Amino acid sequence: MQLRDVQRPLKDRYRADPTSSQITLRAKGSQDDTTSCSVDLGRAVYQAQAHAGVGGAGTAACSGDLLLGALASCAQLTAQMVAAAMNVPVRRIEVEVEGDLDLRGTLGIAKDVAVGFEDIRVRYDIDAPEATPEQIEALRAKSEQYCVVMQTLRRPPAVGTAW
Repeated sequence: MQLRDVQRPLKDRYRADPTSSQITLRAKGSQDDTTSCSVDLGRAVYQAQAHAGVGGAGTAACSGDLLLGALASCAQLTAQMVAAAMNVPVRRIEVEVEGDLDLRGTLGIAKDVAVGFEDIRVRYDIDAPEATPEQIEALRAKSEQYCVVMQTLRRPPAVGTAW
């Protein structure tokens, strides 16, 4: 598969009709029990649980795992696609994401502790012995620039709620 060949008609359509590039993704959570739920993404359903550190069973992904997984998959796929589009000769790309949080904030027992991640680290492991340092730097810059989840976390959108 040549990525440029696949993306060319999409880019042409989006240039001709910018509104055709606008999409809405949806996820719907449904209660399973007090500390677990299912998340329906329309194409797949995932099980989630509260983390064991806040009273969940700890046998399924927690919401923090899902957030880090979304970042890892977006960073991974973006780097792969950028490498292909830029013809960077890579053998392997792997992305690992870690995040630190203090559960005292989530449990409401320490008002000075934030609820949520305090630090998130994304590590790219690139095996590309034939790539030049300039190609690797361009791959890094473009991969970070076009990673939707990374950019969303760096510049969070407004989040509205309805009850």
